[in-house]
Amino acid sequence: MFKTIAIGVAIVLVGGLLYFLLRDGGPQVDVVTATERPIQEYVDEQGKTRLPRIYKISMPFAARIGEITLEEGDQVKAGQLVAQIVQEDVEAEHAEAKAAVERLTASIRESADKTVENTTKQQAEYFVQSMVNTVEAAKTQMTASRSRFEYATTFLERVRKLIPQGAKTEDDLDRAQLQKVENETEFQTDALTYQAILSIDAATKLLPSMVSQYIDRKDLSVAVLQQEKAEAEARLRTAELRLARSKMTSPVNGIVLNKELTSEQQAAAGTLLLEIGQLDQLEVEAEILSQDATRIKPGNRAEIYGPSLGRKAGEGIVLTVDRVYPTGFTKVSSLGVEQQRVLVILRFDSDKIREVLEQHGLGVEYRVQVRIYTEEKASALVIPRSAIFRDLAGNWQAYVESGGRLQRRELKLGLMNDLNVEVLQGVAPGDHLLVSPESSLSEGDSVTAVVRPREE
Repeated sequence: MFKTIAIGVAIVLVGGLLYFLLRDGGPQVDVVTATERPIQEYVDEQGKTRLPRIYKISMPFAARIGEITLEEGDQVKAGQLVAQIVQEDVEAEHAEAKAAVERLTASIRESADKTVENTTKQQAEYFVQSMVNTVEAAKTQMTASRSRFEYATTFLERVRKLIPQGAKTEDDLDRAQLQKVENETEFQTDALTYQAILSIDAATKLLPSMVSQYIDRKDLSVAVLQQEKAEAEARLRTAELRLARSKMTSPVNGIVLNKELTSEQQAAAGTLLLEIGQLDQLEVEAEILSQDATRIKPGNRAEIYGPSLGRKAGEGIVLTVDRVYPTGFTKVSSLGVEQQRVLVILRFDSDKIREVLEQHGLGVEYRVQVRIYTEEKASALVIPRSAIFRDLAGNWQAYVESGGRLQRRELKLGLMNDLNVEVLQGVAPGDHLLVSPESSLSEGDSVTAVVRPREE
């Protein structure tokens, strides 16, 4: 009796095992269920934060720069003094240039004053006119002397002729001769005086010309001084400009990003002193492969994530594509492969940037992971990307488990990302698809399906 029962139990167990093996008839395989859910196409790439503009404070000219007390991370206000050239140097240069202009201004004023010269010229003209009258008087005097001399000569001859007749005496002759000599001497004296006055008159007539020439020379001197003053004024303007530029202020409300010099020292023109930026203008740049960049458009939604932000993909900090650069560049990858890449700029929401900065402590040149969504659908039939493969003709295919057996389906796909794909044709909602099918499997094979949880 006991033996009969044992044999019956064994038969039942063997029958059940055979049924189980015949019913399942194949190896266990992981399958997932095709479901309706959102899907996005995106580009993942490393990026870094940056500022659209960094304000560089540099030496405006070669000089001695004073100590810079600001440090990296210090907040500055627009118009705040951030660095300055040693003021004693530029103030002395300015004072010297100003004194030169004032000295030349005084010299021009002095040279331009012709009051004395004009008075002298007027006096010379009066003197010339007076000499004209003097010359006429001397000429008249000489003419009168000549007439008296000629009369004395004639009278002497008359006396000589009358002496033989007894009409004149020898005494009369002596007086006549004396008169002639006196008149001749007077005439010679007046003639010499007249010649001398003529010479003085000729010299006097030069006086107004001499004064005019002196005035003209003063005018030339004024022109030279005015040219020197113009040059001095140019040096003064340069000194004023250098004085104004010697105090360097922040152009914006921002933060000190970089400090190049600290202690007082001589520095050449153009030497970088400070870099100032506005963190509320922070943006992100990513170098995208050119074949992916063609799918990116300004306005596309994007996000940054990673361990440094404490965010994972899909839950990152939201940004928007601001612009895609029109030109690409060649970059060698870490594996030594030349790649053509395009720079893409992403911008934070202006209302959230302050919150992002405070919560995550982002700064300039911080490395982040960037995901740019190129296309999205709120609802689509989605399966894992690992479930699809290509046949020899290049068509997309997948294995569907139905009733314990495999069916090979040709698929028409839509959106695709690293994890999931959208199926437009070939699969229905609820179908079970093999994940990472082995090459040993083929259509019609019996399998035991193990449903795997859906990956987000």
